[in-house]
Amino acid sequence: MSDTRAPGGEPALARNPVSIAGAWLTTLSVFAFATYLGLDAFGLLASPYAGMFGFLLIPALFVLGLLIIPIGIWIEGRRRAKGHQAWHWPLIDLGERRTRVVATAIVGLTLLNVAILAVAGVGVVHYSETNSFCGQICHTQMEPEFTAHQLSPHSRVNCVDCHVAPTAAGFVTAKMNGTRQLYELVAGTYSRPIPSARHRMPVPSVTCEGCHSPMSPDRQVMRVFREHKDNEASTEIATSLTMFSGKAHWHARPDVVVEYVASDATLTTIPYVKMTTNGQSTEYFAEGVTAPPAGQPLRRMDCLDCHNRPAHTLASTPAQVVDAAIVRGEVSTKVPSVRSEMVEALAEERPADVDGSRAIVERLTKVFGTSTPEARQAIEAGERLYKQNVFPRMRITWGTYSNQLFHVDNTGCFRCHDDTHTVKGDAEKKVKQDCDLCHKEE
Repeated sequence: MSDTRAPGGEPALARNPVSIAGAWLTTLSVFAFATYLGLDAFGLLASPYAGMFGFLLIPALFVLGLLIIPIGIWIEGRRRAKGHQAWHWPLIDLGERRTRVVATAIVGLTLLNVAILAVAGVGVVHYSETNSFCGQICHTQMEPEFTAHQLSPHSRVNCVDCHVAPTAAGFVTAKMNGTRQLYELVAGTYSRPIPSARHRMPVPSVTCEGCHSPMSPDRQVMRVFREHKDNEASTEIATSLTMFSGKAHWHARPDVVVEYVASDATLTTIPYVKMTTNGQSTEYFAEGVTAPPAGQPLRRMDCLDCHNRPAHTLASTPAQVVDAAIVRGEVSTKVPSVRSEMVEALAEERPADVDGSRAIVERLTKVFGTSTPEARQAIEAGERLYKQNVFPRMRITWGTYSNQLFHVDNTGCFRCHDDTHTVKGDAEKKVKQDCDLCHKEE
């Protein structure tokens, strides 16, 4: 192999260990990236960390190699400047065939490098918007949200479809939030549990209403709520209710403006409500409140004020998940007192250093035994229900996150519809607590 030399007979400044290492790093990164794309195209990379390797680590090494090359040249130039050889700008004579070949190679390689960086950049953006990146890279922090999302009716909806507004401003905002979250992850300063992202969510008109039409014609939706008694047979109790969808969604009508002030971060306590229809405004104050609380924002009510956990619902009580598991056929009532025993096992408080899922398995095994398929199925269900709703490392247990869609375990509609929010000076005008406004019992 011939030695490339600069004018004057000395080797070119790029002929130094640092620049050569940078060139090798860049070249190997190109081959590694091409290999990754090939493996990914054939579906051979199933791990969520593969994308982090292919679209983050490899491009970073590629750019590092490109930076190292001129650094090596600079270092070599300084070294030679201390001796007899001074730095000279290279003479470029396009009349010489060798110079044209080198220039053509540099231009070609530069274009290739730009193309690689462009593809990698698109890949980085695309991968950072996948559900696996959002939920599995930050495993401990986002495990509760990722687990709940997989079990929700929105499991096929991508995280970014709800959390990122489909605009340039929304994209920039999301990346800024992501940078902050990355810092909190590295520094270990993230909240435990992760607080609700309600105040950072895009308005539902650009997310939720892409699929849902709350202003569709009023429908009567009948639903059967199935619970079970805490007796030996776990007897079922069924309650049928009809809901008028148009009445429930009245708060989100475009010709109606319902605004409120909450005095807590979870938006549970609402001392002030303002309703505007046909240009006329009416103010309602909770008992003992005479003016809107100072220092709190006035919020316009929308989908997320009731559907506040649409894709990340965690159960408020063990009874909820056990009843649902019995209805789905995952737990058999042939097991004596299966409902009460499972609820007690799931609700039991344990020290932080105790493995909750193992403790549940041990307790239910002691109570049910393992001699029948139904008993073994109930034990497995108990462990699974615990892991789907309780995350000790993130300080999440039953009811940590309130779900305002209903008003059984949380206040829900009754945050305002409690008969105590009245018009100042006219107690007869109030936000009524009347079930018939939305329901009728069958």
